[in-house]
Parts: sequence; C-alpha cells; structure tokens
Amino acid sequence: MIGLGVNIDHVATIRQARRTVEPDPVWAAAAAELGGASCITFHLRKDRRHINDRDAGLLRRTVRGKLNMEMSLDEEIVRIALELRPTQATLVPENRQEITTEGGLDVVSQFERFSEVTRRLNDAGIMVSAFIDPVESQIIASRNAGAQCVELHTGTLANAILPPDGSKASQEAVAGAFADVRNGLAVGLDQGLIVHAGHGITYQNVHILAALRGFTEFNIGHTIIARGIFTGLREAVAEMKRLIDRSQSAPEPLELERIAL
Repeated sequence: MIGLGVNIDHVATIRQARRTVEPDPVWAAAAAELGGASCITFHLRKDRRHINDRDAGLLRRTVRGKLNMEMSLDEEIVRIALELRPTQATLVPENRQEITTEGGLDVVSQFERFSEVTRRLNDAGIMVSAFIDPVESQIIASRNAGAQCVELHTGTLANAILPPDGSKASQEAVAGAFADVRNGLAVGLDQGLIVHAGHGITYQNVHILAALRGFTEFNIGHTIIARGIFTGLREAVAEMKRLIDRSQSAPEPLELERIAL
C-alpha cells in the first residue's frame, strides 16, 4: 500500500496571511492523521514564511506517525533538524523568491555538501530523502551520497496534464513527462532506494501515479488543504487515501493512453 504524506505548510500560510494564531498547523496535523495520513510533512524555510520553530517543536512532540521535515542545505536549518530529530529529512532546493518549491534539488552539482549533510543526519538516526527531478544522474548521485530515499518531482507531469496558463494539454508533453516519472521510479528501485513522489499531485491526477507499482509514499499538500476548506481536513485526507487505494487495485498501465486523463 502507498502511504500518504500530508504537507501542512499551506495551513500555516493562511495563518501568516493575518499574522495571527489560527489556523494552527499542529491541529491540522492531528486532523490529517485521523483522516488516514501515515506521514506529516512540513518545510521549515530559512525565512520562516509559513512553518515556524514553534510549529516544528510541537509537531515533533505530537505527531504519532512519521514526521518528514523538508529542509534546505542551509547550516542553520541543518542544526535545527539535528536537534529536532524528525523521522525523515527531505532535502529540497530553496529560493526566497519562489511561491513554492520549483523543481528538484541538483544533487550532482552540490554533491559534497549534500553528502556531508546526509552523513550528519544519518548519524543522528534521521532517514534522508532527496527531492529531485526524475533524472537518472540525480537519482544515482543521491544514492551515492548516502540517501536512503528519493522523492521524484512530479510537477512537470502535473503541469502537462493541466497547464497553469489554462491552455489545452499536449498529449505529447503529458506522455513525455509520464515516461520520465516512470523511468525515474524504475531507476530508483534498481538502485535499491525507497521511492516517493510529490508536487502538483491532485484529486484529478493522482490515479495516474498510483496505478504505477513501486512508489512507497505520495506527499501531497495544496490540493488536500484546498479541498479541506469545503469538506473538513479529515475527510479531505480520507478521500485522497481512498483514491490512492482504489488506483492501486487497477492493472498497471503499459502506456499512458491506457489511463483516463
């Protein structure tokens, strides 16, 4: 069964829009776990634009399942992670001008620093995952640097299915992005890595990824928080979990054309 990691950053984003105390992302984590989330994901950014140190500390003390801390290679954040000791640390790129994470971490060009941080986190008993594009060289570099897991960036596939500019989807672009993710999954498994997926996954496209065999976990945030505004977060999480479980019972697609977009 594929686990569901729920990213609660967007709850904190709403709170920070008014710089007040609600909604509380710690409460959101509890609701997500009650809805069936096997993992709670949060990103402690250098600029603390949404999740803050108080949130991180309380999440560490209250989350009952797996706690996944998304983090950059910044030394301040690394030291916090070593003190916090989440179950897993997912190393991601970070740009202060971005609205959300844009693309995967370039492990190849930052191999030395990535390896150092990974070693320190592993020594503290923290499993390390690399959030990377589904590219063979990045996957192999992540393994060689000591990561136990990779999370494949699925944003390109999501944007191909539903272009952000509202234009019509290109079947060629969708098929190419799908092939990249599928190949990345195969390479990751061949390298002996645990393979997760995340970014841009929604209620409308999750079936495409969940029908593939080999993923261990999906990390999903924005679409669940958005649905939760109308249904309640616990039900929004449960609905996503049902979609994932249902898709896993379907035959694995040999070609993208066999999946209903």
